[in-house]
Amino acid sequence: MRPFQRSEATPQESTGRPRAPGNLPAALSGFVGREGEVAGVCERFAEARLVTVTGVGGVGKSRLAQRSAQRLQDRFCDGVWLVELSGLRDGGLLDHTVAEALDLSDNSGRPPRSALARHLARREALLIMDGCEHLVEECAALTAELLRRSPGLRVLATSRRPLDVAGEHLFTLAPMPEDEAVALFHARAEAVLPGFAAQGAQGAQGAQATDGAPGAHRSPVAELCRRLDGIPLALELAAGRLRALSVEQIAQRLDDRFRLLTNSSRTALPRHQTLRTAIGWSHELCTPEERLLWARLSVFAGTFDLEAAEYLCSGGGLHADQVLPVLEELVAQSVVVRDGREDATGQARYRLLDTVREYGAWWLEELGETERLRRRHRDWYLGLATWCELDWFSPRQAELAARVERELPNLRLALECSLESPEDAHTGQYLAGTLWFYWIGCGRLAEGQLWLDRALSLEGEQPEARAKALWVSGLASVVRGDAVGALGVLHECLELAEDGQDATATAYATQMLGCLAVVGDDLPRAKTLLADALERFRELGELNTLVILAQIELAMAHAFDGELEAALSLGEEAREISAESGERWALSYALYVLAYAHMVRGDDELARALSVECLTIKREFHDVLGMTMALEHLAPLLAESEPERAAEVVGATVAGWRLLGAQRFGSHYFSQPGTGCRARLLAELGEERFERAYRRGHEMGLVALVTREVTERAPGPAVARAERDAGHSTRRPRGAPGQRARQHAVPPAGSADGERGV
Repeated sequence: MRPFQRSEATPQESTGRPRAPGNLPAALSGFVGREGEVAGVCERFAEARLVTVTGVGGVGKSRLAQRSAQRLQDRFCDGVWLVELSGLRDGGLLDHTVAEALDLSDNSGRPPRSALARHLARREALLIMDGCEHLVEECAALTAELLRRSPGLRVLATSRRPLDVAGEHLFTLAPMPEDEAVALFHARAEAVLPGFAAQGAQGAQGAQATDGAPGAHRSPVAELCRRLDGIPLALELAAGRLRALSVEQIAQRLDDRFRLLTNSSRTALPRHQTLRTAIGWSHELCTPEERLLWARLSVFAGTFDLEAAEYLCSGGGLHADQVLPVLEELVAQSVVVRDGREDATGQARYRLLDTVREYGAWWLEELGETERLRRRHRDWYLGLATWCELDWFSPRQAELAARVERELPNLRLALECSLESPEDAHTGQYLAGTLWFYWIGCGRLAEGQLWLDRALSLEGEQPEARAKALWVSGLASVVRGDAVGALGVLHECLELAEDGQDATATAYATQMLGCLAVVGDDLPRAKTLLADALERFRELGELNTLVILAQIELAMAHAFDGELEAALSLGEEAREISAESGERWALSYALYVLAYAHMVRGDDELARALSVECLTIKREFHDVLGMTMALEHLAPLLAESEPERAAEVVGATVAGWRLLGAQRFGSHYFSQPGTGCRARLLAELGEERFERAYRRGHEMGLVALVTREVTERAPGPAVARAERDAGHSTRRPRGAPGQRARQHAVPPAGSADGERGV
């Protein structure tokens, strides 16, 4: 890494070069003051690999860290990566959260920490761990291990207390000096009250003409900043009140609020009293309805939308029609922040700053509403997950995947709430199982397995909910290549379903056992089980993504067994049904099995086009398993015409299997295309040329190489020709009825207030 030296400009200003990789967000408001502190943080990295910015909440640690990172980012060729931890409650998910911020796939059979260390081992990157104080032990352990195993890594942490890691350099951030505090207040005031700067200058001149009493030579703004101790959060909240009050009126209202909050927490540290004063004063300026909404909004983690706020926060003094106008007032007062990005449907999203959320949670507890609101929050997101699962078999899959991704912090909180007590375990089991499409289809396999394991460690009161979690866990184990684990949970599911006469769970468990037989090379058993499952689905009236997937799995068993016509017939049928419904995730697997069958038949042009179309869809969902499988089919199809490129594909495919930890499930049939292609390429290129190309692909990685292939190889006329030449009429899977069926959605009873989430 290049020697560190002080830089007075951002990379774009100083070099004009494009920004390095990373996820550092653009600032939404101007950065005022703190130039000395920014330079100080940057200088610490001349000799330190870990710098922790400490200080009271609201003092500006996060803004300072991000501003410093902007100055440093041209020194890290592998980018600056921000990990926001304020919304994370469970320390067990820290490794997953860091991997998510680094855009790493969450499908590794290894622990996520090993995947992180492997990813960072040879990279020069800066990792910002923002908001470590509530997870200090977990953050310390992870940081120490990553720094030990990744010599090119630097870490910039923000926390209210040190991490106490060997080699840590502390940077204590004090409140702003008066001149900077005044400048910050003026900047924020000008944004909400144009012309304030000129008025403030006149006020300052008038103040200096007074007598020599203490503070007489300070302007009203300077006096207000002094009384707020120069804490940026307090200053910004104060500036937001200028829509309705003058500076003098704001200052007058501080006296009672200071005394009240100091007296309410005699044992708290002084800096906590200062922060509590700032937040409490803003709370005092709110109307009763605003205070109530503020408290109730504290149950959200991460961002939320208006619809969720209206459901959770209405009632008991706040009518549903009042939520929007009261929310608008809280946004105007900077209590609630409107997120800079709208969601895919154009809906605005909101969030509470962490310290503001904590204060609201304290008041919610005082109101005696915490448990009721937490259960109400759980029920809303339980309903959301149920709706998303039901609607997954539709053209809206990509939108639903993005929705669940946005709501993941709240879904995690709902899972936590459900798994806190044995009497609610069935709710957690149902919710963890209902999100199967996200865990398995959208690159969250490891986290999904974590929640499923936690849910299944409890007994629960509803066998149907447990059975669903069991067959979903079985599917996850199959994908991870854990045959023993899959057999255990699927046989338990069958026993439980038989005892409870749960025909739906029996059908899905039978399907998953059939899928396990496919990847275990037991083709006769696979065909028997999958045909049985499809017949059970027909009797139940089920038609959804997993039913289509069962037919595709049956087609794959026929294809592996050399029965290509049966495989093509089943695959085309599944493809047509998926296309009719607008379903794309299962469609991509239909394309995969069709590509395989045509490759075996020798129609390389068609097989290549189908593989690229499959890859295009898999990339949209970040389906690591699907991308890896389809890419492995593409390599032999390129071997003759583009051998070096094929060797690159082989390298990226191996990287994909290592992410999954499944090692082609140990299957001879899944391994055959890759093994044969490797031998062919070695003979064609020679060992040295093959290894160079292989390393290029491996270093490029799965996602980057898939992106290259789908960008440069858009599906051509071969796909259209396949549609013309297929000659198969549109049919349902083995007699399944034409209606759209359900995913056996059985929301647990006993939702808060007797209401449904969605």
